[in-house]
Amino acid sequence: MTARRRPDSAGIEEFARASQRRLYRTAYLLCGDADTARDLTQTTLAKLFQHWGRASAADHPDAYARTVLTRTYIAERRRRLRDFRAHTPITAPPPAVGPELTVTLLSALAELPARARAMVVLRYWEDLSVETVAGLLRCSPSTVKSQCSRSLATLRARLGDARLYTTRS
Repeated sequence: MTARRRPDSAGIEEFARASQRRLYRTAYLLCGDADTARDLTQTTLAKLFQHWGRASAADHPDAYARTVLTRTYIAERRRRLRDFRAHTPITAPPPAVGPELTVTLLSALAELPARARAMVVLRYWEDLSVETVAGLLRCSPSTVKSQCSRSLATLRARLGDARLYTTRS
């Protein structure tokens, strides 16, 4: 019987302190809720702790953590959606109306499917390349391009007037 190696606790603690805010920001943009974002961040860090040997050996531990975060978010959304659909009759969603652009944008983002939302956040908020997003989500670059294009069109349609996005008068 071989003894199980303990993860390098100093390394994971240092990494967690350094990347927690960045992971939380991405998690918040993905889920749109502060409490859920905190839970998602903690779940991600717990998974990284479990597999710290593999994560610390990665060329880019931050990218590894972002991948874990994104995949955890998508898996959780699928699980919630499956449970929701099983227990809720199908009805039309209420129209998204918010007093400020930020609230309206988050509301519109929340209406996108989990995978499409992840693509938009990673591609345009995190400013990752198409190839990087494709690698994170295990799909082709053309899928990322087409999904982002459709998602942006959906967001534009829901948000309405293009003048809202400009800072000039």
